[in-house]
Amino acid sequence: MNRLAHETSPYLLQHADNPVQWWPWSTEAFDEARASNRPVLLSVGYSSCHWCHVMAHESFEDDATAAYLNEHFVSIKVDREERPDVDAVYMEAVQAATGQGGWPMTVFLTPDAEPFYFGTYFPPEPRHGMPSFRQVLEGVSGAWTDRRDEVAEVAGKITRDLAEREMSFGDSQVPGEEELAGALLGLTREYDAARGGFGGAPKFPPSMVIEFLLRHHARTGSEGALQMAVDTCERMARGGLYDQLGGGFARYSVDREWVVPHFEKMLYDNALLCRVYAHLWRSTGSELARRVALETADFMVRELRTNEGGFASALDADSDDGTGRHVEGAYYVWTPAQLREVLGDADAELAARYFGVTEEGTFEEGASVLQLPQQDGFVDAEKVASVRERLLAARAGRPAPGRDDKVVAAWNGLAVAALAETGAYFDRPDLVEAAIGAADLLVRLHMDDRARLARTSKDGRAGAHAGVLEDYADVAEGFLALASVTGEGVWLEFAGFLLDHVLAQFTDAESGALYDTAADAERLIRRPQDPTDNATPSGWSAAAGALLSYGAQTGAEPHRTAAERALGVVKALGPRAPRFIGWGLAVAEALLDGPREVAVVGEGSDPATTALRRAALLGTAPGAVVAVGAPESDELPLLSGRPLVDGKPAAYVCRNFACDAPTTDPDRLRTALNGRNA
Repeated sequence: MNRLAHETSPYLLQHADNPVQWWPWSTEAFDEARASNRPVLLSVGYSSCHWCHVMAHESFEDDATAAYLNEHFVSIKVDREERPDVDAVYMEAVQAATGQGGWPMTVFLTPDAEPFYFGTYFPPEPRHGMPSFRQVLEGVSGAWTDRRDEVAEVAGKITRDLAEREMSFGDSQVPGEEELAGALLGLTREYDAARGGFGGAPKFPPSMVIEFLLRHHARTGSEGALQMAVDTCERMARGGLYDQLGGGFARYSVDREWVVPHFEKMLYDNALLCRVYAHLWRSTGSELARRVALETADFMVRELRTNEGGFASALDADSDDGTGRHVEGAYYVWTPAQLREVLGDADAELAARYFGVTEEGTFEEGASVLQLPQQDGFVDAEKVASVRERLLAARAGRPAPGRDDKVVAAWNGLAVAALAETGAYFDRPDLVEAAIGAADLLVRLHMDDRARLARTSKDGRAGAHAGVLEDYADVAEGFLALASVTGEGVWLEFAGFLLDHVLAQFTDAESGALYDTAADAERLIRRPQDPTDNATPSGWSAAAGALLSYGAQTGAEPHRTAAERALGVVKALGPRAPRFIGWGLAVAEALLDGPREVAVVGEGSDPATTALRRAALLGTAPGAVVAVGAPESDELPLLSGRPLVDGKPAAYVCRNFACDAPTTDPDRLRTALNGRNA
């Protein structure tokens, strides 16, 4: 029988009607493999993965393939977003064995969960040098039956090799000026000056690297760092990666020019990029950055917010093209004929020119992804707004992409931070309220009475899987941002509960290294541990950042010490692989700057308090923490012992155990929070 019908993961539920007798990842599945003397097929993917859908349709929905699987294997289906620990362990094995990885991930295991054969997508027929999935299944089954000793030897060797892999964490010293300058130099070498971004195709949005570049510019005045950030953000926002009608970003660009995206929209990308563009506006005043930050925030609230107040994980890349076929990008692309149908000839010509829609097309079958090519001459902004509104309304009538409604704790933490700050910067209290709603859901549903986190929830029901390091770190980051924006100490208190778990359950007491799973979590063949950023900040660097901010807000020495110890890996990796440890570099910038601790004391209804609060939140000093509250308030520790000055609201700025004289002047506070101010 297929055992996925009662799972909470939308990805697993997509497979609940397959003829394959799927098991979820569980002890019972491996017990069944042991009892029936069959190997395990482990299939890992996620709901918005295009090739996962393709392989499911070609193979897992095929009765003959399913019958062979059911006879010869115990088949386990895993949602990588629900079980990032399982995904990480076996992806490391796939990459070590084949030199590459990706999803769907297909791994064959012994009943003791030891891997012995690997792959990703397998076609139904031999193609492009790849064997068919049936050929792979027959080969693995034959080896299991006829060469069991050889299989056991291979599986044992792979498992030992994984267990013996030890990461070099560098020394216990924190990164300094030399390492951060070396990281900037490395990024400059990999920078695509003609198109923005780093490296070649496919090109991913480098959110965490841009955060580092903005902080480095703020601290050092480096114009080169700022220019890379500005140009990359502009190219992404003007390209097909960005949804020019509805806001929000696709997962990545398949080309170097940011023209054709892989159309899935992920919560984590949009949360990170929303915050990056808000910070870019804070640094430069760019109107483009302001618009993109707000449109991206509105996209998240409009299209990803769930009925319970959290944020769904993703929108699919594929949707019905109107003929019953599921086609990648069908919801988003346009032909000239479709423009004319909606807009009429004259406005269609304007739209084609403005959005770069051509007869040849930039995508498939003559369709174009909307972009914003550089315009020559005058553009009627009112007319363009009308065109965009009509196209968006027409698009809303198309079959919409599917939505993965599971709420992932870590990604919701990123969204809380982004929405709280964007709402505060641009006077959008509705966005701050959306952040509070998601944070409240995380507390009510994902945190138990010991402040332990569940990784996911769906439809108001918490999932069964424990949170991993990135969940604790990113949710704490969101709560810390809310504490600064709202002045409510309860969010700082909740962040402290989570970070105490990081210290107790995820940190190696001797080295200060961090693990991705808790000490008391399910034991896999290897305890995953990875400090490098991928699509999101690594749990390691996210934890370092949250620990540093919490230490600055509270004076908690153990948290600051843990942050400094964790940053030793940035000293080692920053100059060598800066693209893959951008958030760690950004945290290191905050450490080098202090970070600065800002207390704004005054009644909330006083306009002078509001002006100081705004100046504090818009300060560019890397990683500065802000506490705002009434005199004698005990909401936040930074407010303690900070009186009004001559009866007026005042701001206090401290760093490295020294404080400036308090000021009642917002302009002086802005100067004090300029990153280059000594």
